[in-house]
Amino acid sequence: MIELAEIEAARTRIAGSAVRTPLVRLHADGAPAEIYLKLENLQPINSFKIRGAANAVLQTTPAARAAGLVTASAGNMAQGVAWAARSLGVPATIVVPENAPEAKLSAIARLGGKAVKVPYDDWWNTIVTGHADGIEGLFVHPFQDPAVMAGNGTIGLEILDDLPDPGAVVIPYGGGGLTVGIASAIKSLRPQTRIIVAEPSGAAPVTAALAAGHPVTIDFQPSFVDGAGSRSVLDSMWPLVHPLVDQAVAIPIPDVAATIRILAERARIIAEGAGALAPAAALTGRTGPGKIVCIVSGGNINSAKLAEILTGATG
Repeated sequence: MIELAEIEAARTRIAGSAVRTPLVRLHADGAPAEIYLKLENLQPINSFKIRGAANAVLQTTPAARAAGLVTASAGNMAQGVAWAARSLGVPATIVVPENAPEAKLSAIARLGGKAVKVPYDDWWNTIVTGHADGIEGLFVHPFQDPAVMAGNGTIGLEILDDLPDPGAVVIPYGGGGLTVGIASAIKSLRPQTRIIVAEPSGAAPVTAALAAGHPVTIDFQPSFVDGAGSRSVLDSMWPLVHPLVDQAVAIPIPDVAATIRILAERARIIAEGAGALAPAAALTGRTGPGKIVCIVSGGNINSAKLAEILTGATG
């Protein structure tokens, strides 16, 4: 668990970088719960990742980051690190998987970052080792850095400021940094609130790990939900994640696509695949009744993919 004092310090530290995003009620006919959306898609980079990236980078010295910043990301952490690098006047290099969506690659370039494409296994190895071979600069881990998790935890503080009594908070699970950060804040201040993680079916390692009692490697099936899901829960993250998570749910890809349509049509909210996971879990009844807060983690979706989904595509 990340200490509450570290999360509170992060809120002050990142105030000039991240915005305080709204918590809004989703009015959907026949919804099985009172659903609220925490709109991290409204951050300057359209993703929560700016919180953790800014908090981690701002704690380093100018000398440590003089050669530039480096991370490994499917896209959103890339933008967070590129945003931070640009604000500090240093270069940013991002190791990305070969299937990274064009919307996120374009955003990296727009922010002045350099993307280096590698095969998925090489990209995942960079995340596991926390090191990018042959690339100079300060490596900012996309999720297992405690400073990144503390920055993410500021979302939990804001949720309880706006809604003091949520029954559950539903979080899309990618690497675990968002989950550990938010859950640390929520469990410190309101331990009775359930923490539920949502994953894409075919890429649901937390669901498998909770069933087995330990991390296992799954048969990973990629989808347009590129910001969540992986082959396994990192061994370094499991001791942090396990005590904080009450439930994990695997969401079929067609349900994610349907939720993207609902968010766009009913609430005029643009969510990427990972950003729609938590609302999909709540709308389909997998998270139970009561006050359910869903983290809309980002809105960086390719325009062509969004158009396909809005016209009826299921994945």
